[in-house]
Amino acid sequence: MARSNPERRAALLDAALEVLAEEGARGLTFRAVDQRAAVPAGTASNYFANRDALLAQCADRVYERLEPDADTLAQGLEGPRDAARVTALMHQVVDRVAAFPTGFLALLELRLAALRRPELREVLTRRIGEDVRFNTDYHLAAGLPGDATTVQLLILALNWLILERLTLPDLFTPEHRTALVDALVARLLAGENTTPAN
Repeated sequence: MARSNPERRAALLDAALEVLAEEGARGLTFRAVDQRAAVPAGTASNYFANRDALLAQCADRVYERLEPDADTLAQGLEGPRDAARVTALMHQVVDRVAAFPTGFLALLELRLAALRRPELREVLTRRIGEDVRFNTDYHLAAGLPGDATTVQLLILALNWLILERLTLPDLFTPEHRTALVDALVARLLAGENTTPAN
């Protein structure tokens, strides 16, 4: 049965992410996904019960593609556990996410669509919450400086920096963006433990 082909499902979801990033949520149709994936008409509808199911699975697919592999996670723990290591890790995160612009922009479209789709909002809340918890747990288990609030503030600030990089690339030079990440980490770590995390 076609629905059991995980490679085809992943290819369809990747095509859907491209459609979302380029045309927005309104442009996401089964036909558009089939065309983008270069598969016969009707293929996407064999894999996804409806458009809401497709949107929900797109959210998971973004994070599947953004998750660092085991080697990247292990490399993040090499060397001293100090502010310089946190800074280097944050630069890696920004570069990894920005290297997948389709995913980041599609995720923004999904967030906007979730304003009108409670089921999608639940999926995004769950999936993004898992990502925040994973990053917080990784940071704390690694013994890196900073607490859970530090990690949450880094996530929020870096997401906006990535948004600027992808949508307004001329707003800040690459050197300025680098300096902003450096300053962000330094200032957050200098003022850590000032606010409790939820």
